[in-house]
Amino acid sequence: MSALAPYLEGFKTQPQAAGWLQALRRESLARAEARGLPGLHDEAWKYTSAALLEKRGFKPATSAATLDAPALGKLLIPNLDYARAVFVNGRFAPALSRLPQGARVVAADAADESLRTLLKANKGWEDDVFLNLNTALFQDAMVIELAPDTKLTEPFALLHVSLPGSEPASHHLRCVLHLGSHAQATFIEHHVGSDDAKHFTNSVVQVHLGTGAQLTHVRLQEESAQGFHVGRVLIQQAADSRYLSHNIQTGAAWARLDLAADLAEPGASAELDGLYAVNGRQHVDNHTYINHLAHHTTSRELYRGVLDGHGRAVFNGKVLVAKHAAKIDSSQANHNLLLSKGAEIDTKPELEIYADDVKCAHGATIGQLDEQQLFYLRSRGLDTDAARTLLVGAFAGHLVDRLPIPALATHVRGRLSAAIRQLQLPEQS
Repeated sequence: MSALAPYLEGFKTQPQAAGWLQALRRESLARAEARGLPGLHDEAWKYTSAALLEKRGFKPATSAATLDAPALGKLLIPNLDYARAVFVNGRFAPALSRLPQGARVVAADAADESLRTLLKANKGWEDDVFLNLNTALFQDAMVIELAPDTKLTEPFALLHVSLPGSEPASHHLRCVLHLGSHAQATFIEHHVGSDDAKHFTNSVVQVHLGTGAQLTHVRLQEESAQGFHVGRVLIQQAADSRYLSHNIQTGAAWARLDLAADLAEPGASAELDGLYAVNGRQHVDNHTYINHLAHHTTSRELYRGVLDGHGRAVFNGKVLVAKHAAKIDSSQANHNLLLSKGAEIDTKPELEIYADDVKCAHGATIGQLDEQQLFYLRSRGLDTDAARTLLVGAFAGHLVDRLPIPALATHVRGRLSAAIRQLQLPEQS
């Protein structure tokens, strides 16, 4: 039996999409079936087993779930007024949403031809099984198109809520952001799940930045403890555009994110911040790709992880400098704090350089809490747990402090504090 059998069967029960889109769906599903789920022989999946996803047999959600306004209020980021598109189990909830300027949600059965180009797979991702499953199975697509020189004064968000159903289900989200020349915006991609929700979220976000455009993208993955999550963030950048990513991951039993930025024209820049905290038997995998395809492009990347229990993390960051792409300035770092003997991190920063006259640096560190720092804090009156919590919080807080909105930083700091309190901090040696 095919590893994709639940998705193939689910496709048959999905409502028919618009004519051109239904044909694209069939083509995408055939590509996914031909490719199959990745195995350990795939280098990019060497440390993350998709067999766990296969065993769960998540079928595409077939019935709509409901969420009332009071329940939604508990999920929103406190003290932050922002436009939002709310999705519940992969379906758009218009009554709970307030769409921002330039945004629309397109139902698959009513998709017009304007969506065809926007849905086109990024170069190099045409055969990605998860992107193709997403294309074949999404029901509502969020599209945000900002005209040139448009500057949104408030952030806007895609909030996806996973609720439990009669059986474990998969939810497929598609979002396209197209910013015209010199447009500016802040986008919050927020994934949450109720504690008892057994689900698989398959999310694809495609970003197109015009000349001089700037997007700040905050990604909060706070799925349920029984949730599975795969994300694709694919960015294409024109000259002098700027992409700033803040990727925070504290949820899900098993999660994988691939983020790829193509700096296609001179002056483009990308800054990637990432923070993950895992405990118990959580597994989180981050793969980033920064492709310097033109001269005078810049990238900065800093990822940090806090691991406890038998938690496992994977980081693979690849920076590519194409031939003739001179005057590149790129730096990449991954730092990890292990709090238990059972925690594990597989980290692999990479540089692939085909041009001269470039400035590139990369590195990774793995360590434990500093006993001298612990001793110093205890000598100032803190007990052991408080001292260790303070040090872990400081390690993570460096990235939290860089979030662009104070209310957002407060929310993330609270989530991390709760996660840190749950960590089984090691006994003093």
